[in-house]
Amino acid sequence: MESFNVIDPPPDPRKQITCPRIIMKTIFLTLRTFSATGGIERVCRVMAKALYEESIENEHIFQVCSMYDKQLDASNNPYFPAENFRGYGISKIRFIWGTVLAGLKFDRIILSHVNLLPVGWLLKKLSPGTKLLLLAHGIEIWYPLTRRKRKMLKEVDKIIAVSHFTAKKIVEIHDLSPEKIFVLNNCLDPFLPLPSIAKKDTSLLSKYGFDATDTILLTLTRLSSTERYKGYDKVFTAISALRTRYPGIKYLLAGKYDVPEKEFIDNLLKRLNLQDLVVLPGYIADQSLEAHFATSDIYIMPSRKEGFGIVFIEAMYYGLPVIAGNLDGSTDALLNGELGQLVKPDNVAEIEVAITNIINNKKAYTPSQKLLLANFSYDKYKQTLNEAIS
Repeated sequence: MESFNVIDPPPDPRKQITCPRIIMKTIFLTLRTFSATGGIERVCRVMAKALYEESIENEHIFQVCSMYDKQLDASNNPYFPAENFRGYGISKIRFIWGTVLAGLKFDRIILSHVNLLPVGWLLKKLSPGTKLLLLAHGIEIWYPLTRRKRKMLKEVDKIIAVSHFTAKKIVEIHDLSPEKIFVLNNCLDPFLPLPSIAKKDTSLLSKYGFDATDTILLTLTRLSSTERYKGYDKVFTAISALRTRYPGIKYLLAGKYDVPEKEFIDNLLKRLNLQDLVVLPGYIADQSLEAHFATSDIYIMPSRKEGFGIVFIEAMYYGLPVIAGNLDGSTDALLNGELGQLVKPDNVAEIEVAITNIINNKKAYTPSQKLLLANFSYDKYKQTLNEAIS
C-alpha cells in the first residue's frame, strides 16, 4: 500500500499544476512543389507529406507556401490536404510579404532551396527565436555564394543535406561547422507503384526497334546543353567499344532535351556510328516509368554533379543493376557500392568493365531489395527527418 509522510500530505489531484501543451508551428517554403516534375520538386512533395504527418501525430500546425505554384496545383494531390498549401502563382512580391507575415506566427521555418534564403533571413531577423532550417540538394550550394547570401547562410540554424557529398561540399565551400549540418538521404516516393511487370514490354521493344534478346541500357535525365555532366557521352564511347563483343547492346537515353544538346548528341552519335544503337524518346511520363525500367537491363548514369540521384534508387526498386559515378552524391544512393557499381565518371574503360560485369552475370549485380528498403524507404526517411528537425 502506498504511504505518505505525515508532514507531506498526499497531493490533491484537483490542485495539480499541468504544463501547457506546446503546439509547434512549422512552415515549409518552396519554389515549386506540384507545377514541375524535377528531382527537387519530388523531394519537396515527399518532405511535405512527412512534415504534415508529423504535425498530425503531434497535434502541431503545418503549412506549405510555394512561390511559383498556383493554389489549384495542390488540389487532389495525395501528399497532404490542399488546405495546408498556399500557392502564390509566380508573384514574388506577394510570396515574400505573405510568407513573412505568416512566418512570424511559426516556430520553425524550413526553406526548400538556397534561393529562398532572403525570406528566411528576414524572418529570422524579425523573430530571432524562430528555428530556421535549409534543405540543401546539390550544385545549387556547391559553389561560393554572393557576399550577401553568405551572410544569410550564417543565420541558418541547421542545414539538411541530401547526401554526405553535399554536406562535405558545404563545409569546404562555406566554412561552416559540420555540427550545423544533418544528412538526410532522399527516399522512394511512397506513391511509387509496386513492381508488377516481370518481363520486357513488347510494345516498347517494337516502338524503339529493340529485340527481346538485346541488352538495353537506360538513362533517365534532363538533356541540357548547360548541364552536360550526366556522363551519357562517355556511355556512347563505351558502347562503341563494346558493340563488336556484344552486338545486341542498345541504349535508351530518355528525357526532355533542348535543341543545342540534341544537336550535340546527334553529331556525337554520327561520329561514333551509333545511330542504330541509341534511341532518344524524349520525356517519359511517370505512369510509363515502370514499363521502361522493366524493359531495360541496366541503369547507367556516370554523373559528375549529382546531389543524390533519386532515379538510382527508383531503378533499383524495379530490380535494375545500376552503374553510377563515384565523385558526387551518387555514392550515397548506391551505399558506397553496396547496391551497385561506382566508376570514375570520366574513365570510359571503367564504364566498359562495369557494363561487361552485368552482361556476364546480371544476377550478381542485381541490388538487394531488403538493403534498399532498409535505407531508402519512406518510413526510414520520415524517422530520420524527425531527428533532423528536432
